[in-house]
Amino acid sequence: RDRVFDDFKKREGELLTGVVKRVTHGNIIVGIDRAEAILPQREQSPRETFRPGDRIRAYLMAVERGARGAQLVLSRSASEVVRALFELEVPEIYDGTIEVKAIAREAGGRTKVAVNSLDPNVDAVGACVGMKGSRVRAVVEELSGEKIDIVRWSEDPVEFCTNALNPADILDIGVDEENRAILVVVPSDQLSLAIGKRGQNARLASKLIGWSIDIRSDEEISGAVNEAEGEAPGGPEQ
Repeated sequence: RDRVFDDFKKREGELLTGVVKRVTHGNIIVGIDRAEAILPQREQSPRETFRPGDRIRAYLMAVERGARGAQLVLSRSASEVVRALFELEVPEIYDGTIEVKAIAREAGGRTKVAVNSLDPNVDAVGACVGMKGSRVRAVVEELSGEKIDIVRWSEDPVEFCTNALNPADILDIGVDEENRAILVVVPSDQLSLAIGKRGQNARLASKLIGWSIDIRSDEEISGAVNEAEGEAPGGPEQ
């Protein structure tokens, strides 16, 4: 038992492969080498279902000592799963040429990954996408079709925000550095694209760059400006 604990303690933070043994109360019990691990329901992706006998790849979150020996806790929903999968698929990440700077994930739905190249001759986004999309497709398939956006990282919050909201067209960006807030103005017909389904695109972009993002349409902004001008002393009469 001590040897199993020591062996797996060294492998915390790795992506492990095992076989599903059983599913109890929503938790998945996985056999890995000579040990049993648990994939708790809270760490599962809502997009996925597993049955006994299925092969499964999961991230080893924690190794704890329990009454019956080592308890291995796995995750399929953590952002580290995406990071580890890209390390497997993209040699430039594994060797340190490309850095994964940030990941914002809603497991089973969509993930945004911000990458940066330390070599001016290597395109970070292109390397992660791969020839004809082969590298990112391999990660998407492993995550049962979860959508993945690969974004070019930037120190400049305006540039980073623009990249994170791609492909929506952006007309203007206002930055409030003190409150780490960004106001983004987009054409009216691009508003739903920029915000995304149930606000997901805006939410993930905000999480990725670490700033709050408020997205408004140009019509909304010009309407608010006209209203303010109308109320201002000496402004045009309504």
